[in-house]
Amino acid sequence: MSEIPGDLKFMKSHEWARVEGDGKVTVGISDHAQGLLGDLVYVDLPDVGDSVQAGNACAVVESVKAASDVYAPVSGTIVAINEALNDKPETINEDAYGEGWLFVIEVEDAEDELAELLEPDDYAELLEDDES
Repeated sequence: MSEIPGDLKFMKSHEWARVEGDGKVTVGISDHAQGLLGDLVYVDLPDVGDSVQAGNACAVVESVKAASDVYAPVSGTIVAINEALNDKPETINEDAYGEGWLFVIEVEDAEDELAELLEPDDYAELLEDDES
């Protein structure tokens, strides 16, 4: 099983959220998710300025096997997207928790939404349950 960074929160649908401390939350998909999808060939990211709602699909990652929706872990406004992924989506396969980030959401009050996300240990437990 891959290493799960301790500074992230997770959705059961395998998105991760890193709270940046300036009202922004960086979002990506977990290493586990990219492993299940296989080699990524395309990403469809939201536009800067888009409003997103927690739990709603706002992006798509596509592999040679399948296309998968990416859900917003928190509500807010998209303030940055990882444009490098347009030319090199496989970056997500190579570095899911680093250079493979998808987008940044500026949040107003995400405390309640963040509290509903899984801690790294809980996410690791979820993955173990999935495998058994």
